[in-house]
Amino acid sequence: MLGLMMDTPLTLNAIARHAERNHGRREIVSVTADHARHRYTFADCLARARRVSNLLARLGASEDARIATLAWNDFRHLEMYFGVSCSGRVLHTVNPRLFAEQLVYIINHAEDEWVFFDVAFTALIEQIAPACPKVKGYVALTSETHMPAKSSLPNLHCYETLLAHESDQCEWPELDERRASALCYTSGTTGNPKGVLYNHRSTVLHCYGLSLVDSAALSALDAVLPVVPMFHVNAWGYPYAAMMVGAKLVFPGHRLSQPELLVDLVNQEGVTIAGGVPTVWLPLLDYLRNTGRSLAPLNRTVVGGSAAPLSMIEEFRDRHGVTLLHGWGMTEMSPVGVVNQPTTETIGLEGEALAAHLVKQGRPLFGVDIKIVDDDNRELPWDGESFGALKVRGPWICSGYYRLEGPSTAHDADGWFDTGDVATIDRNGYVKITDRAKDVIKSGGEWISSLDLENVAMSHPAVREAAVVGMPHEKWQERPLLVVVKAHEVSRDELLAWFEGKIAKWWTPNDVLFVDALPHTATGKISKLELRRALADYRFPDGQG
Repeated sequence: MLGLMMDTPLTLNAIARHAERNHGRREIVSVTADHARHRYTFADCLARARRVSNLLARLGASEDARIATLAWNDFRHLEMYFGVSCSGRVLHTVNPRLFAEQLVYIINHAEDEWVFFDVAFTALIEQIAPACPKVKGYVALTSETHMPAKSSLPNLHCYETLLAHESDQCEWPELDERRASALCYTSGTTGNPKGVLYNHRSTVLHCYGLSLVDSAALSALDAVLPVVPMFHVNAWGYPYAAMMVGAKLVFPGHRLSQPELLVDLVNQEGVTIAGGVPTVWLPLLDYLRNTGRSLAPLNRTVVGGSAAPLSMIEEFRDRHGVTLLHGWGMTEMSPVGVVNQPTTETIGLEGEALAAHLVKQGRPLFGVDIKIVDDDNRELPWDGESFGALKVRGPWICSGYYRLEGPSTAHDADGWFDTGDVATIDRNGYVKITDRAKDVIKSGGEWISSLDLENVAMSHPAVREAAVVGMPHEKWQERPLLVVVKAHEVSRDELLAWFEGKIAKWWTPNDVLFVDALPHTATGKISKLELRRALADYRFPDGQG
């Protein structure tokens, strides 16, 4: 027997209608190259999004066209989020930090029909355009006065000029909730980037998950600062979820890596929640220490992309009254999978037990099933000790990659997606990522967690950034090497002594290497792949057992 409930599709069109009717006066604030502080409302945004839909039709974009954007976090990019997807087309957010050859591959593989871009990326677009023959034209996301003075781009248009000739009256179609809404490619650390094709249903369900009290807890009382770029997994879903619940949106634009501006925005715009990777918050905390400024309105920040060190969690909490919520997910997961919110089992933890808990990535949201398995795909217990490959499944997790040649080796016969992470899960369901599978250190047949070692190293006041990689060892197969960017002077022996009593003694790194900077991926994570390449000729000092 079927229930007698309305079969209303879950679409971004429904979010747009709800936002316009119930939160139409809510504010969106943007920093852009041509606006020091642009302000308008949800209703203004969605009216212009309808102009975008009309524009795409006039430009001859096909009904399921992939429309690429290379743009920062601002109001125009948000208009594209809704104007493209609500028309039934597919928004393809392209990461401009990728290598030129990767950008060419992505745009050609997606068969993007039009490219909308921030003027700051003009030279980059000019470089790759000749290798992208299927692109029909290019639109600069700016006004006439800020258009590139000279450009070699074919069929180049000005966004504001085009929009001025369009009506804001547009009847968005009733879409199947399974219709594709957005496309995002992985960073391609191994092989070519792979496309993850989201649909309306998955995105709406992800909005619900992100807004849960046990997740980011978004509400109409919040002001959200997405520091994670809108070209990186759709800014972790914050633009969509904020529109759904009526939270003010504050966009830092091209200046999202400038601590002074971020602190200004938090204080002047009443930001209550921010989201970003650890590499964003390190210079911000430095800036706060040096200036004595505060983050008074901010009460929480969600940190993902890579593990936040305990020292960062404690500094946000103890100096600024901000709860740092660890989170974890992937492009393939829309991306949020787990968030470290407390339960009755963990709320009373203190001292070392609390510290050990805070560095865990969190427990799964409803909609995300998780398990860890051994090398024979046998499920391992949730005891906080067993290490295994972390697998996931759920309604906002990809079932395969876009236009992948051959079957996805990341999915097993039962549909579980292998995340490529190695993790433990404790009895309360909290996941602790211990390594990427390709980064795990095996010493004498036993596993060593590079993330645990990095957390200990980062807790030393002289360490600005740290990475641990396994290097070949004659006796033990692999041993850990600690690579450090110093905040101020510290010796090798001082750092190695810092590990005493904090880890199993045999986990202690065999050596410390000091560098001026660590390599990062296009999404701000430390690139262990590039680091290992740079260390190809490294050998441990003689006499190390």
